[in-house]
Amino acid sequence: MKKQIYKWIFFDLMGWKIVGGIENEVKKCVMMVMPHTSNHDFYLGVFTRGIVGLEMNWIGKKELFTFPFNYYFRYMGGEPLDRSGGLNKVDAIASIFKRRDEFRLAVAPEGTRKKVSQLKTGFYYIALKAGVPIVPVAFDFGKKEVNLGEPFFPTSNYEADLNELKKHFVGVEGKIPTNGYDW
Repeated sequence: MKKQIYKWIFFDLMGWKIVGGIENEVKKCVMMVMPHTSNHDFYLGVFTRGIVGLEMNWIGKKELFTFPFNYYFRYMGGEPLDRSGGLNKVDAIASIFKRRDEFRLAVAPEGTRKKVSQLKTGFYYIALKAGVPIVPVAFDFGKKEVNLGEPFFPTSNYEADLNELKKHFVGVEGKIPTNGYDW
């Protein structure tokens, strides 16, 4: 029932569409979600997750996951990040991939909804360390579509791989275009 409501709101009322998909066999990946220019991106992600029907996750500091919010955050795909024990953020998140059978982590490489001149590299190094592919996901407000790309395995050459990944985002327009990252 919830999936039908999501479809009705997303497709019929909002006029959006989903292009591409993530195969069910891709149990683990880092989803590179861009552009991240407004708070509207959150509910687009929620609708996409509900319509596609695959578990999609996000990371939050462990302090967020206390009663009573912990139940809701986990239900929404949240995973608490515990950086105790001397782990850096990349190592801590890579360890989550190792202990989970299914984990599709959504990351906004811009790191903020404001204009940035450089992407944060954590999404890339998490995928590399965890041995999982990167799935580029474009929230295109110009075309009103969420475009799910093909899985891409990082090669350890960040610049070359980023040039390959950016092809998925050419011409994509965020909700606030002036806040989008300039490729």
